[in-house]
Amino acid sequence: MPGMTFGAASIALAALQAVPASAFWRMGCPGRLTLERIDPLFAPGSVSGHVHTVSGGSGFGFDTDYEQLRSSACSSCPIKQDMSAYWTPKLYYMSDAEGSSFEDVPQSGEGGGNTGGMTVYYLQRGEDLSNITAFPEGFRMFAGDPGQRSKTDKYEAPGEAVSFVCLDYAAGSSRHLSIPNKRCPQGLRAQVFFPACWDGVNVDSPDHKSHMSYPIGNYDNGPCPSSHPVRLISIFYEVIYSVDGFDNRWWDENQHPFVFAQGDRTGFGFHGDFINGWDVDVLQKATDECTANSGSVEDCPLFDLYTGDECQACRLPPSVDEPITGKLDSLPGCNPPTNGPDYAPQQPCNTPAISTPEQQFTDMTDKGWEYVGCGKDGGPRTFQGGVYFDGQMTVAKCMDYCAKEGYSYAGLEYASQCYCDVDYQVADRAPVDGIYGRCAMNCGGDSSEVCGGPNALSIYRACDEGACSNNMFLVNGTGSNNRPRALQSRSEMILPDRSFA
Repeated sequence: MPGMTFGAASIALAALQAVPASAFWRMGCPGRLTLERIDPLFAPGSVSGHVHTVSGGSGFGFDTDYEQLRSSACSSCPIKQDMSAYWTPKLYYMSDAEGSSFEDVPQSGEGGGNTGGMTVYYLQRGEDLSNITAFPEGFRMFAGDPGQRSKTDKYEAPGEAVSFVCLDYAAGSSRHLSIPNKRCPQGLRAQVFFPACWDGVNVDSPDHKSHMSYPIGNYDNGPCPSSHPVRLISIFYEVIYSVDGFDNRWWDENQHPFVFAQGDRTGFGFHGDFINGWDVDVLQKATDECTANSGSVEDCPLFDLYTGDECQACRLPPSVDEPITGKLDSLPGCNPPTNGPDYAPQQPCNTPAISTPEQQFTDMTDKGWEYVGCGKDGGPRTFQGGVYFDGQMTVAKCMDYCAKEGYSYAGLEYASQCYCDVDYQVADRAPVDGIYGRCAMNCGGDSSEVCGGPNALSIYRACDEGACSNNMFLVNGTGSNNRPRALQSRSEMILPDRSFA
């Protein structure tokens, strides 16, 4: 597979055709909401064909609409007024040309209890910068084509709107239209630019594309066609993969060893999905007033921001019972690796059912303890009573210790630590309904149990026998909160205060 590379002038435009000609803000989403075969655009209410990495609001799920996103308790992205959902396919390493085994490639920032996220750019571009419209309520769109395996002579995705940057801070980074056949010392950045011209009527379409168009003659700027006359704010995704961790595992020096989740060895099939979850009035006001060219979200006074730790705590548990990380015999779903140039449609496949979301607690109700949730810790400690460390810690050991010492709260942290108290000593550290938290470390004495995480407490509370109830975490589309969603038209939706005359 040749690596489609741009000339020196284009290389210098690696991120966004050089320094943006107009205002923009760059929203770094430090955490990942979920990693799963989930896609409420193309597989609503069911398991999707391939694995996606998702950032955004916790109201996301197998069925997702605007109201659910707006009701999110948190977001893995920092702007509190934005509960939108952003997702792209996951990248994997392939052990040999035959695809004998696969491993997930970490996203930048992953490790030490953190998940890797993405960056979303919001750009004010177009012929008339005073007439750019925010995404309306219920708005959804898609960019790219998962089955594409060859270069197209198009501006729109999957043409030049999909690209890759091989990050090399010493020798200089290079931009490509496909995954390059070269090592990338600081990682591989996959990126997709979405269409920004709207028909002004439909907030979605059956293919999630037809209601949108790229500008005339370019993918990231220029006039809108008469069929799609309304200029929306532009968005652009970047996802950095730590491919440098596989530098000594290339099995062919002339061909990279990576494949996207849908079986795409080329990168031409990279794509992005978006469901709007903004407070529309805030987004419109930011589009009109936040015109700095620094790219910093802090330069827009309209935005309230989550901390990085709060973004990392915003996660959804897996709801599909299948392995998707570690060493795999095949890519999840029916996605044999394909090199192109022929188009590769999604293969028919038997998929597992959506199950109850994986819970992060051990049921201790028969011992008089109920799970409250994943809370926060720090200095001073959330629980300041008894303390017990044990490299072979289990949930039962911590409960037994706290009960013996006369405490009614028990919290497990860092796989081996147990803290007790009669109440929270720092009130705002208590678990919050709808926030899954960073409790993801296996207990030192039982790898099937969860014992907190970095500055995260798995919290249990003493309860009366017969009245104990564990706090279950729910994900949209996995149970009684399923509900169908119909396409909306302009007459059914609420638009920002903007004239289309």
